[in-house]
Amino acid sequence: MAKGGKSTLKRIMAYVGRYRFPMVLSVIMAACQVGLSLYVPILIGQAIDLIVGAGRVDFTGIRVILLKTAAAAAGAAALQWCMNLINNRVTCRVVRDMRNSAFEKLNTLPLSYLDSHPAGETVNRLISDADQFSDGLLMGFTRFFTGAVTIVGTLFFMLSINVHIALVVILLTPLSLFIAKFIAKRTYDMFLLRSRTKAEQTAFIDEMISGHKTVAAFGGEEKNLIRFDEINTRLEKCSMSATFFSSLTNPSTRFLNNCIYAGVALTGALICISTAGSAAPFTVGQLSCFLSYANQYTKPFNEISGVITELQNALACASRLFELLEETSEQSDSGNADIPHAKGDVRFNDVSFSYQPDRPLIEGLDISADRGQRVAIVGPTGCGKTTIINLLMRFYDVTGGEILIDGQDISAVTRSSLRKNFGMVLQDTWLKTGTVRENISFGYPDATDEEIRAAAKAAHAHSFIKRLPDGYDTVIGEEGGSLSEGQKQLLCIARVMLRLPPMLILDEATSSIDTRTEVRIQRAFDEMMKGRTCFIVAHRLSTVREADMILVMKDGRIIERGRHEELLKLDGAYAKLYNSAF
Repeated sequence: MAKGGKSTLKRIMAYVGRYRFPMVLSVIMAACQVGLSLYVPILIGQAIDLIVGAGRVDFTGIRVILLKTAAAAAGAAALQWCMNLINNRVTCRVVRDMRNSAFEKLNTLPLSYLDSHPAGETVNRLISDADQFSDGLLMGFTRFFTGAVTIVGTLFFMLSINVHIALVVILLTPLSLFIAKFIAKRTYDMFLLRSRTKAEQTAFIDEMISGHKTVAAFGGEEKNLIRFDEINTRLEKCSMSATFFSSLTNPSTRFLNNCIYAGVALTGALICISTAGSAAPFTVGQLSCFLSYANQYTKPFNEISGVITELQNALACASRLFELLEETSEQSDSGNADIPHAKGDVRFNDVSFSYQPDRPLIEGLDISADRGQRVAIVGPTGCGKTTIINLLMRFYDVTGGEILIDGQDISAVTRSSLRKNFGMVLQDTWLKTGTVRENISFGYPDATDEEIRAAAKAAHAHSFIKRLPDGYDTVIGEEGGSLSEGQKQLLCIARVMLRLPPMLILDEATSSIDTRTEVRIQRAFDEMMKGRTCFIVAHRLSTVREADMILVMKDGRIIERGRHEELLKLDGAYAKLYNSAF
């Protein structure tokens, strides 16, 4: 097994170790089941010896042996069923635990990870890779337990019957193990490549489905077909390579095991002939019993080699899950302080930040916003407007300087308490699958129906909600289903109006709303923002004219600041932006 496979297997066993008792019980059942299975050939051998010779058939003895054989077979079948039930349960719980760990990890990953990894690839790890791992793990449990016990048990019985014939089996067996190990080393990397290519394909499909309208609008279907065909072809090639090489294991070991069986039959027959008439003859029944043991001894090697394909695939899929678990989590809160109810005084003191160490974005940024002030941030695309919001919410941490709220450094408080003091409406709306009521109350699940309706009315969403089939109980699908962009944004605004924290962030909050509705929403915002510190990011400069302070940014720096009239008089960057819009 490859080095990566060994480390992955150790981590898998750590999860399996949580269920020691059922696993020990499964091993005991496997031993009992194999013991009963190995008792059957002894009974059959005895029966054969009772019918050797004309007129010397012991029907009474055979009847007793047949009853014993039936009881042993029934007991073995019942134990096999119980063992499979236990293995199924353990496998499902191990995969459940791994998925829970992966999902918990997702909640701790920094925004930088989610920004740099396709969503489809991450989903593939939690769903497809976990399923593939589950299939391989279940097959491994079932086959390895019974196989290992069968090998030990048959070896013991063969040695007790005839040492010389048993040595023939023992000496030839390592060849089968060598072939299985040789192929397994080379298939692990092949299955890992297949799993990664499958994740790439899933990410591409997810990307194309979510952006289908844009693709169709720009006539990109043909390019996407070519791209998909290229990924699909690579997936086919790596799948074929992995399956082909892994499929060599079973026929190769089966050929060697058949050779072992033939060697046992030939050696046993010669011993039968040579010991005939002696004081301790090697009987036909014993030979039959030995051949049955030889077949059972080699069978686990065939089964285990057949499992190698699934096992290597399972390990490759598990390693991708563990790659996610090994990602660096968001830096833990350095302090345990909370901001239960912020007043809203915000200061940026000499703040520096860069997404990449060699490409500085913000340097020496100073912003001062007093409680209840409206601060608008404007500027060309890529100047750092949204980055300021990310820093304020601690989606990213500053690389230099400090951000203070009510005089307290936000790096010294918990992220959860910090974010509870902010209400956020973004340009990109997000709604979960559920009712309209559940989406509005997402940040305040204990809200009453009256509070939810009041928030919807304040956001001017109540009128269109009433027209929905079931009103507030209408179930909307992923990303808002059939709702328009404007309607989805109204629901997001209603979500913030329900909670009304002391500070607000509006990042192009009315970008998808018609002008008439925007005027009404702006009035609602005016009422909502009274006494609350508000940061407004906008391209539509009509929404920032009433701001107490307008910050004009360029290349991560503030080049102008002041009120609307003051900046127009400067006839600088803001005046050019404003005049170009009007």
